[in-house]
Amino acid sequence: MDAKAALPDDIAVTPASRLAQLEHENAALRLELEACGTLAVQLREANEHLVLAAVNAQSSRDDAEENNRRQNEFLAMLAHELRNPLVPISVSASLLERAPVANLPLARLTGVIQRQVDHMARLLDDLLDAARLSSGKITLAIEPLRLAEVLEHAAETIMPRMRERGQQLTVTQADRELVVKGDRVRLTQVFTNLLNNASKYTQDGGLVTVNVSGDAGIAVTIADNGAGMSGDTIGRAFELFTQGPRSLARSEGGLGVGLNVVRNLVTMHGGSVNAASAGLGQGSTFTVRLPVSTGVPAGAPVPAPADSEQATRRILIIEDNLDASDMLRLLLEVEGHRVETAGDGDAGLTLALEGRFDAIVCDIGLPGIDGLELMRRLRAAPPDLRPLTIALSGYGQPSDRERALAAGFDRYLVKPVAPAMLVEALAGAVPAG
Repeated sequence: MDAKAALPDDIAVTPASRLAQLEHENAALRLELEACGTLAVQLREANEHLVLAAVNAQSSRDDAEENNRRQNEFLAMLAHELRNPLVPISVSASLLERAPVANLPLARLTGVIQRQVDHMARLLDDLLDAARLSSGKITLAIEPLRLAEVLEHAAETIMPRMRERGQQLTVTQADRELVVKGDRVRLTQVFTNLLNNASKYTQDGGLVTVNVSGDAGIAVTIADNGAGMSGDTIGRAFELFTQGPRSLARSEGGLGVGLNVVRNLVTMHGGSVNAASAGLGQGSTFTVRLPVSTGVPAGAPVPAPADSEQATRRILIIEDNLDASDMLRLLLEVEGHRVETAGDGDAGLTLALEGRFDAIVCDIGLPGIDGLELMRRLRAAPPDLRPLTIALSGYGQPSDRERALAAGFDRYLVKPVAPAMLVEALAGAVPAG
């Protein structure tokens, strides 16, 4: 019998069945190839989308950075424009306060003017600091500090406002030698903001207490018996633009950025801050925790001799704002100095090069040549021409200060400078013999 004939029908292999099988396999392969082709197309499209998304993301980042840069420039310009008119107001209040007329209403008016100028200046500083902190543009000048001195400075800043409202401030600190590692200006700002916040949300005649503990690190607790906070407000207290109940904040207003600045600055110091309240009408408590420093604080600055402070100096004021220039001249003349003024950079440089001045107070944004170029040209003059030079500007960012000092200024003061601070700075000028 033939061998092929003996095979069952279902396993018999014929050319026709083999061909059918191959065609079936080819069809399956074609389907797989088509599927691979479709998948390849989808992958190419997905890759194109990813590339496009990456390009768009980079473009969005570039746009965000540009918007952030423009925002910072806008805020700096806003602060500059708002600070300029504060200078003549602040100096005018200082001169009124020095007036020999014993007039109670006049004294109250000067106090109101000065407090409101200080308040507006703090608002500007908080607004700018919030923007700088969000973009990482604030650096700290870290050193060992006596915490008691920082708290005293903050209390001195806020006390006029508290006295006006009949509020009481008590500070309890068992160890006045506690040393913290931090930036003097920024830590003072932290506690000033917290005290200001406590005063703002506390009724007239209310109580604000500060308690300092040195156990397991430094803890500074600032408590009040004022408006208190709801649970929702506590959770958002340190977020930007968060406000307490407006009806409880009286006319103090605020931008809702002060506590956000506090949190960011404390965090930069390696510390923490938290808020607590038993509820509305039951007061609030803020606790700042900071690491203890084992360093030794620098000694207090040695004051200049009394006779040096009283010496008459020849001073040049270069300022294009006529009101500010007039008020600064009057202030320094009241202090016993001889003063001349110039209203633009070119005229100021001409007078400065005559070499008749012990000190020069110069604005930065001037018509003609600006204050930076003026100072560069003055410093390029003969080496015996070295008056004390003070930049007085509405621009307060660290980069502005660095540019001014690099140009040759000895000091950099941000408007509105406290009259006493300007007088103190000029006391460092050595009168010509």
